[in-house]
Amino acid sequence: MPTVASGDGTTIAFDSLGTGPALVLIDGATCHRDAGPMRPLAALMADRFTVYAYDRRGRGASTDTLPFTVDREIDDIAALIETAGGRAALFGMSSGGALAIAAAARLGASVSELAVYEVPVSIELDPVAIAYSRNLAEALAAGRRGDAMALFLARVGTPAEQIAGMRQAPIWAGFEAIAPTLAYDDAVLGDGLLPYRRIDAVRIPAVVLSGEFAPEFIRESARALATALEYGRHLELPGQRHDVDLAVLAGALHQTLDASLPG
Repeated sequence: MPTVASGDGTTIAFDSLGTGPALVLIDGATCHRDAGPMRPLAALMADRFTVYAYDRRGRGASTDTLPFTVDREIDDIAALIETAGGRAALFGMSSGGALAIAAAARLGASVSELAVYEVPVSIELDPVAIAYSRNLAEALAAGRRGDAMALFLARVGTPAEQIAGMRQAPIWAGFEAIAPTLAYDDAVLGDGLLPYRRIDAVRIPAVVLSGEFAPEFIRESARALATALEYGRHLELPGQRHDVDLAVLAGALHQTLDASLPG
């Protein structure tokens, strides 16, 4: 299993697949290579790109180093880009999209293009998001990992009875193991508003993707994000929700990212 050392010594595990310009895939909350969309998405993108799917710190086969900072997660991406030859496009899913924007803002010319799907930010403060951040921090500080994960699942719309059933299932131990990383995604999302300071620093082609059936605040913020990015554009995927069909997503990424490739 390939690994790379991040700036603070954290071991970041990754897969690479395909040939062509480098593309780094960045997961959202709770996801990693063995539990999420990025391995199958990598296979769909590998005909035109060398695709890097990795386990964000604290997940899967990657290690972790405390205290957490968003800059340390960006350092992980920088180490992957260096392994990939020094320049790569970034695609981030959900809160991973917020991390992709932060990385593009800080890493400058080493990021060639940016694509994100349904970054969960808003154009105005959301009291529910503020309460979630507070309750999540309290649960994790008290060591109540199961409660922290339940808060997240409820936040993304999982019915209470389904959460209760999951807490009795063998899979729950794995959820509790990565519960501390929920704070990492919460940190990269900040106050839940569009990160204009980071957006202003992004000077590369960028596509903001959202599904036709996404919540209105996601569709609204996607349009606003695309407008705020200097070289941004918005693309809505017909018939799609947050749990996007990966073949449809890959087709959209090919349509946008391939446009800058030779041939």
